[in-house]
Amino acid sequence: MPITTYSELQSAIADWLLRDDLTTVIPSFIDLAEAKFNRSIRDYRMVSRETADVSNGYFPTPTAWLQNIRMQLNTTPITTLEFVTADQIAEEEVSFSGPGRPKFFSMVAGQFQIIPAPDTTYEAELTFYGKIPALSDSNTSNWLLQTAPDIYLYGGLLEAAPYLDDDGRVQTWGNLLQQSLEALRIENDNARIGSSSIRMRTKPMA
Repeated sequence: MPITTYSELQSAIADWLLRDDLTTVIPSFIDLAEAKFNRSIRDYRMVSRETADVSNGYFPTPTAWLQNIRMQLNTTPITTLEFVTADQIAEEEVSFSGPGRPKFFSMVAGQFQIIPAPDTTYEAELTFYGKIPALSDSNTSNWLLQTAPDIYLYGGLLEAAPYLDDDGRVQTWGNLLQQSLEALRIENDNARIGSSSIRMRTKPMA
C-alpha cells in the first residue's frame, strides 16, 4: 500500500502493528516522531528565508524557526551579521556607546538581539532551517512524507513501542529508521553538491 497521505500513514502504522484499536493514539506517535525529526534532520528542503524591518535591538524568531544559517542586512553592499553567544553579545554591547549599523547578532531569551542597536530601520534577512510542516487532517502531506515515507513509518512504529510495552521490535525499527535517515542525509548531500567538485581554499601565509 502506498504511503502518500496522513491517513495512509496512520493505516500503515496500524497494519504493521497488527492492531486496529489504536486510531486515537497513532496521531500521537506521528507527532512524537516529527518532534524527533525536527531535532535530527537538516535538509535543503527545510531551508527558509524571511525578512523583517528592524528598528530596535530585539526582534522575534520566525514561527517555524529551528536553526540559524545566516543573517544579513539588505544594505548596499550587503552587511553580513556575525553570530556570537549571549555572553559575547553582552560584552560587545559595552563596546558601543550608541546606535549604529548592526554588526553582531545572538539569541537572547528566545529572541534575536543585534548589536549595536540600529540607528535607523534596516531590512534584516534571515536564512534558517525551518520545521518540517506537521501532518494533520488538514495538512495531509509534506515534502518528507513524499520523499521518504519509510522515515515516517519507522518513526511512528518506534514511538508506538513504549506505548505497547513492546521492546522486542524497538531495535529493529530503530535500525531501519537510522538507515532511512542516513539515506536521506546522503541524498541531501548529493543534491547540494551534485557533480561539482569541492574547491579547497588555502590560507596565504603571513
